[in-house]
Amino acid sequence: MSLEAKIMERLKEAMRAKDEVALRTLRAIKAAILVEQTATGAKESLTEADELKLLTKMAKQRKDSLDIFTQQNRADLAAKEAEEIEVINQFLPAQLSEAELEAAIKEIISQVGASSPADLGKVMGPANKALAGKAEGKAVADMVKKLLA
Repeated sequence: MSLEAKIMERLKEAMRAKDEVALRTLRAIKAAILVEQTATGAKESLTEADELKLLTKMAKQRKDSLDIFTQQNRADLAAKEAEEIEVINQFLPAQLSEAELEAAIKEIISQVGASSPADLGKVMGPANKALAGKAEGKAVADMVKKLLA
């Protein structure tokens, strides 16, 4: 089942349940999907990787907004962002724990034969591809730097 179909199904459920948070967030996701599909040069439908990238971007935007609202003591707006993050995360794959992330990166380091911090670029490409959606890019980069140091 494609992301768009899942969103439409959940949107119907949210309407029946009168869940305002889910409705607001699901409509935002649906709008983002439509924008991606109608963009110049876009394919007919989104690939799973495109869908994952879209959801990750939306979650990151809301996390950034949440941080800003928290710093500015805007608890009302921060709460809205946190609620939306929860709904978006339901469609994202589970994030790797630090131990799982470390094990996956050690595996990639051994595959590419990296041994020093100078090999950071050799590891980051395959690591970002393999761990896309399962871990944040910053967490991957920090772990690679730690393991190569």
